Amino acid sequence: MMRPQIDFATFADDAAIRKLLRREPMPGRICVTFEREPNFWLGCEITGEDCHVPVAREPESGEIVGLACRSTRKVFVNGDAQRLGYLGQLRVDSHFRGQWLVSRGFSKLKQLHDADPLPAYLVSIIDNNREATGVLVRNWRPGFPNFHAVADFRTLAILIHRGRRTHASDISISSARADELAELVAFLNLHGSERQFSKFWTAKEISGLFAFGLMLQDLRIARRAGQIVGVAGLWDQSAYKQTIVHGYSGWLKLVAPLYNLSAPWFGRSKLPSPGEKLKSAYASPFCIADNDLHVCRALLDELLVLAETRGLRTLLIGFDCRDPLLAAVRGYRHIVYPSRIYLAEWSNGASVHDQLDRRPINVDIATL
Repeated sequence: MMRPQIDFATFADDAAIRKLLRREPMPGRICVTFEREPNFWLGCEITGEDCHVPVAREPESGEIVGLACRSTRKVFVNGDAQRLGYLGQLRVDSHFRGQWLVSRGFSKLKQLHDADPLPAYLVSIIDNNREATGVLVRNWRPGFPNFHAVADFRTLAILIHRGRRTHASDISISSARADELAELVAFLNLHGSERQFSKFWTAKEISGLFAFGLMLQDLRIARRAGQIVGVAGLWDQSAYKQTIVHGYSGWLKLVAPLYNLSAPWFGRSKLPSPGEKLKSAYASPFCIADNDLHVCRALLDELLVLAETRGLRTLLIGFDCRDPLLAAVRGYRHIVYPSRIYLAEWSNGASVHDQLDRRPINVDIATL
C-alpha cells in the first residue's frame, strides 16, 4: 500500500473532509461524530484567524484519511493579551492508523509554525480518548511539540427543562442592544483577563459572529445598579456544525432508557437516540464579574428559558475544574464530558506553561 500524501486542503476538498468527519466518531460516555454540514470551512471561521488544514490523502483514490486544523487567536495570558495558536479537529481514518500519519502531519504543522512562530498552541483532548493521549502526550516523538497539561476541564451538557427565571431583585437582565456593544466588549475583556486564555474581544469580532448564529437579541446582559455584572449568549451553531450521537457507554447506557421514560413526567428533554442530531447550543460568550454565583445562575436560567423556546435539548458550557463558577452550574441536571487542556510548544525560547500564574483557564468551547 502506498503511503498517504500530506498537503494542505483547499476548498475543493470540502466534501472529502466532511466524509471523514462523518465516519470517525469520538469516544466518550456519549460516542459522537462532530460534523460540518453543509460546508466544512464555515466552522473553521470561528476557531480563530489564519486557519490552515493539513490533510492526508490516499494516493490512488485521493480520499482524505487524516486531518488537522491550525488557527490563531488573541487571548489573555497572565492578564495580558497575546497571540496563541489552536490545534484541533485531529482525525485519522481507523484503517490508516499506525502509518506515521500523525508524525508526518506535525511535520507539516511545524512548517506553518516556522513561517509564523507562536509561543504555544491550545489543544483539548477528551479524557476517554486514550489513543490521542498516548500518541500525542505519553509517546512523544521527535518533531512533535511538547504537550503540557494546564487544566482539567469539564464540558457540561445541561439538560433543558421547563425553567423559570429566578434572580435576586437587585439584578436586571435584558437583551443586548447595538448601542451597548462597546460597553459589553469592555466588560468581557476586563473580567476575561482574570482567567487564562479568555478571548480578547473587539466590537467588530462580536458583530462578525452574527453571521454565524450568535444573534444580538440572544445576548443577555445582567446589571446591578446600572453596571454590567454578567454577560451570556445563546449561540446556536447547528447551521454549520452538528453533533451526531452514535451510542452510549458505561452507566449512561444503563440509565438512558429509564431517564427517557420518565423525562415527560418531569418536564425534561429526552436523551437523543443513536443516529440523532444533538439539539444543542453553546452558552457563549459567558462572563461573570467577581465570580458571583447568583448572577451566574440568573443568566443560565435566562438562557435555558430561551433555549426551550427554540426546541433545544441541551445547553453546552465548559469550565476549568478550579473555576468557582463550576459549583453553580453543577446544580443543574447535566451530562459531563471530562477533558484536559494542553499547551503544545515547539522549543523556541521561554515556555508559556512555566510562566502561567494560578488563575483558572477559560477556553470557550464554542470556538473549538
